[in-house]
Amino acid sequence: MPKVGFVSLGCPKNLVDSEVMMGILARAGYEITPRAGDADVLVVNTCSFIAPAQQESVQSILEMAEYKKFGRAQKLIVAGCMVERYRNEIREQIPEVDAVIGTGEVEKILEVCDGKLRADTDIDQGDAGLPTYLYHDLTPRVLATPRHTAYIKINEGCDHPCSFCIIPQLRGKFRSRRFESVVSEAQNLAAAGVREISLIGQDTTFYGEDLGLRDGLPALLERLAQIEELHWIRFLYCYPNRITPKLLETIAAHPRLAKYLDIPLQHASRSVLARMKRGSNGDAFLKMLERIRKTIPGVSIRTSFIVGFPGETEKDFRELCAFVRAAEFDWMGVFSYSDEDAAKSFSLEDKVEAKAIQRRKNALMALQKTISRRKLLRKVGERLQVMLEGPSKDTDLIWEARLEGMAPEIDGKVYVTEFEGVNDAADLPALGTLATIEITETKDYDLVGRVVKFAAPATAAQIPPPTKSLFPILTSR
Repeated sequence: MPKVGFVSLGCPKNLVDSEVMMGILARAGYEITPRAGDADVLVVNTCSFIAPAQQESVQSILEMAEYKKFGRAQKLIVAGCMVERYRNEIREQIPEVDAVIGTGEVEKILEVCDGKLRADTDIDQGDAGLPTYLYHDLTPRVLATPRHTAYIKINEGCDHPCSFCIIPQLRGKFRSRRFESVVSEAQNLAAAGVREISLIGQDTTFYGEDLGLRDGLPALLERLAQIEELHWIRFLYCYPNRITPKLLETIAAHPRLAKYLDIPLQHASRSVLARMKRGSNGDAFLKMLERIRKTIPGVSIRTSFIVGFPGETEKDFRELCAFVRAAEFDWMGVFSYSDEDAAKSFSLEDKVEAKAIQRRKNALMALQKTISRRKLLRKVGERLQVMLEGPSKDTDLIWEARLEGMAPEIDGKVYVTEFEGVNDAADLPALGTLATIEITETKDYDLVGRVVKFAAPATAAQIPPPTKSLFPILTSR
């Protein structure tokens, strides 16, 4: 059977789509390869959320096209969000592309690879052309994450009217997976050796409302917390006005539920938030954060902001900075506003100059670096629980780990310099093992420490059977 290689770009939701496509192909007998030079078929799963993501997607497509021109590859397939925005342009401007698959056409990947669908073939998209596809627990997946951690997509699409966002156009209307389907998938992953699950969706806090479930996310979390093989369960992302007392109480009550919340607030100025069609303000957010920290002691909170949104004044930006100082987030991301022609904000006046946007972004990140450094310094000398991730990508002499309050790939790390009582490489623990670490040093966003105790003996008998995993998906271009 032919070999197929994947390049998956963008968010974890896109990664799950790639895993599903790989699973469908693997079940049909295709061999998944991490080396582009060995692939007969190349698939680029694109992101198109903001301009930099589009540029990365185009560059990746062109790079993979070179393997078709001069290498072994016979087919080049473009999938994902960029297809939803630029289906015809891809067909017309990149003749090397043999087929395109949108976010609602993931299950068509086998037909495409078998040559039954071409780039000029139109696939029925359903209602109003919006994607409607949603995978389930029986859908095959090949995990592209390290074998001890995995994502589960619990819902797809979005109904929020945020003026800067084009996700509803790329992924369709909000729709939840069935409760038992999510539970079944989590149980299967845990049985295969996964020890950490991250529930993902554009707005996980809205989960189940379209199915008539009341407090759907808290109910799901409470059920998943009963799976004994799992160490940590977290969810991404929270819409601020959907963080209910029931949700917070559920997180606080169950040890397996990570004491971690990712709440993209986008801004703190009332006027900017109104133009974003988000509502609320910094004072209301501070009261919300106070409730969260009171209900869940020791919780880690991540957020993200957009600077340079049309109409954002220097006063608005100073208000945002003051809010960040007061809020003291554990983790924070800052995005420069991207003026997408498909977004409602594109028609707004008072656009902010690029230099001002970059200056504001740098200033806000510098402020957060100071906050992060101060908060991490308090941990020096403490003994904390971590999940061991394996050798560092930079050197085998140092291992990487994460605290419960560090989400995979997006937050800081703990660098392990010593394993107390381990004298031989054969005694090193399995990936995903919990351990107690003593913090000895801090960086701006990372910690350094030594393992002083394992949660369980680190023996080969405890290492779970390997799941099908390809990480990274494409290691060599």
